[in-house]
Amino acid sequence: MKGNGYCDRKKLQNTYLEGLKRYKNRGVRILVDGVECPEKDWGRIFEFGEDGGFYMGDYVGAEQGKLVEIRFDKVYLCDPPSGRETF
Repeated sequence: MKGNGYCDRKKLQNTYLEGLKRYKNRGVRILVDGVECPEKDWGRIFEFGEDGGFYMGDYVGAEQGKLVEIRFDKVYLCDPPSGRETF
């Protein structure tokens, strides 16, 4: 029996967000577009923009090998729309 793609995707997204909550509870900062935002806004990391942008996670560790931040920043597969800066 084949699953419903939308439901499967939502289930995977919820599982991922639960993992982010566990990291946050251990003191790992979760940043979206450079800002530590509330958990209710984390779902936007799964969005694809009309401008072709999507979010990519960057896992930042400390010298001792401990995870300290997870950063989600918008990236583009091609040049971003004019007037937008990327770093």
